Amino acid sequence: MSQEDPSGYPYQPYGAPYGEQPPPQQYGYGYGYPPPRRDDGPSANTIVSLVLNLFALVSCCNILGLPGAILAGLALSKARTEPRTARTMVIWSWIMFGLGFVLSAGIILALGLSGNLDD
Repeated sequence: MSQEDPSGYPYQPYGAPYGEQPPPQQYGYGYGYPPPRRDDGPSANTIVSLVLNLFALVSCCNILGLPGAILAGLALSKARTEPRTARTMVIWSWIMFGLGFVLSAGIILALGLSGNLDD
């Protein structure tokens, strides 16, 4: 069944009719490059942890920002060779950041409630 297009070319339906379609192709066969591996290079989580720990160290005098930044820096260097170790270091870096933030807020709150910040 051919229909004529107004321009004179015969109409070709797109794809095979229903029931005659080929099965889907397996992963890895087809056009283009395969998706990149997930464990290539440092993650954004590591970089954000490093930057925020350094920012907390400089701006808030967060003393736990220093070990957090060191752990994040080490995790950046080990991201390609030892991804599991690097992931653990990043988790501990975030823990240091959070503990430092909580301790800083607690100290400011304690000083404010005791009246030492009233000047």
